Amino acid sequence: MTNPAGHTEGVVGVVGAGVMGVGVTQCLVAAGYTVVTVDVDPAALAGAPRRLRDGLRLHRLLNPGAGGSPPTEAPSSLVRWSDRLPDLADVSFVVECTREHVAVKEGVFRELDALCSPRTVLASCTSAIPVARLAAVTGRADRVLGMHFMNPAPLKETVEVVTAPATSAETLDRALALLAGLGKRGIVVSDAPGFVSNRILMLTINEAATVVEAGTADAAQVDDVFQSCFGHPMGPLATADLIGLDTVLDTLDVLRQHTGDSRFQPCPLLARLVTEGRTGRKGGAGFHEYRPSTTRRSPS
Repeated sequence: MTNPAGHTEGVVGVVGAGVMGVGVTQCLVAAGYTVVTVDVDPAALAGAPRRLRDGLRLHRLLNPGAGGSPPTEAPSSLVRWSDRLPDLADVSFVVECTREHVAVKEGVFRELDALCSPRTVLASCTSAIPVARLAAVTGRADRVLGMHFMNPAPLKETVEVVTAPATSAETLDRALALLAGLGKRGIVVSDAPGFVSNRILMLTINEAATVVEAGTADAAQVDDVFQSCFGHPMGPLATADLIGLDTVLDTLDVLRQHTGDSRFQPCPLLARLVTEGRTGRKGGAGFHEYRPSTTRRSPS
């Protein structure tokens, strides 16, 4: 089956209607793919169509000369929203974007394996869980790989593609072709806890939070050092806010469990901010403030 836009993959499924799930859905819609996006959380599902419309509208405003951009009516014409995983039974490719919990992702992969055609590729947008572990709960380890989109997915041109030992060459080719259809490039790495990106980034964020907790510098100063001295476009703590501090906390826990390395023990300040509901940009505040009409400040 071919997609109406002529892509070789048929309908693509997305599991998760949170920030990343909607971002991946937007990438697919913008490229003309037909998508089924599933989430069992009624609140996430209820707000997803509006967030997708807003994302598409912003993309068109930022790229007024971009050809082929879909109209803002695209969500109703190219996306089917559902609260049932069985609605993914006929898709040819799935990108799973659920919370970074091993048990949750394993449960989703078991169910998808039972529902989908043997030829369907199951890709995980996991931040740190070894792909081989997810593949092991399926009967199609050769058709499982990682596709680690970065946030915000529509604005990032590259994706970390993770191949487990059993991932087939055909599966990798299909994943890279899908990304090419989205106008993105895949950087292929081997399977390991945290892969390349988060094995390094999470340590940096955790240490940056420790520096703030120790009183050596506040969050704004830490980020300024990385931007002004190293030329990074965004400091580690602003990056953490963009990712979501709850996701950072989950990822650190996964890395500590899978490596046994105590360096991944979350900094107490990071854990406290999440407990207080300061989850980053999506929550209006994290290491920095993002609420309108409030003065930007950093926690100490």
